[in-house]
Amino acid sequence: MSTAARRSDARSRLRALTNDITGIILDRNLAPGDPMPTEQELMAELGVGRNSLREAIKVLQAQGIIDTRHGFGMFVAEENLSALYDTLSFRGQMSLRQNGQSASELVDVRQALETGLIGIAIASATENHLQRLGDCVQQMEQHAAAGEVFTEADRQFHQILFEPLDNRLLSNLMGVFWDVYHSIHDSISNFPHDQEILVETARGHRRILDAVIAKDVQTAQALMAHHFDGIRTLLEQRSAAT
Repeated sequence: MSTAARRSDARSRLRALTNDITGIILDRNLAPGDPMPTEQELMAELGVGRNSLREAIKVLQAQGIIDTRHGFGMFVAEENLSALYDTLSFRGQMSLRQNGQSASELVDVRQALETGLIGIAIASATENHLQRLGDCVQQMEQHAAAGEVFTEADRQFHQILFEPLDNRLLSNLMGVFWDVYHSIHDSISNFPHDQEILVETARGHRRILDAVIAKDVQTAQALMAHHFDGIRTLLEQRSAAT
């Protein structure tokens, strides 16, 4: 058997073993945070050796399915998309060293999500949501006036904006795209502390908030789409320079 064939066979066995382990989780109705069978129990049930099992566990850890806690054992991982963030962030950063296509596509996805869903969010927003959004914008404006970045207030604004949808998976996914977006932005922006840019960014959030308060979906969608023009320009400039 050739080296390539052996590698392919090993990958197939590893994939089958990880599927068997996730099958145990599903068959036993284990929930996030529940303890997994011990290493010895899994070896006996699946008929595999320790090295093979540990290799499969490492894969499932990387995928965010299993969490291993030293001294306590293995558990079904809590719901998070950290593995997705790691993958998308890497792809975005790698693309910046080439033509920037993947980074641009990641911006497209975030723009599509937020622009497409803002109408539903507006319809479901409560006075509490509007007040908290207003607090975020006020923080942005205060920081911008002082020439200070306002990353956390920005993140909270977008999180609260779509909180009325009451969809935890969507919130987590948007959080991932927000983090990836900002990792790309920070990598290509030469003026992260430029006060003029900070003031204009805060002003853009104020305009979105005004449209949300007025329940003007069409304007809110247009403003949200426009919200991504800055990073698109930076990506285009970087692509042209490579």
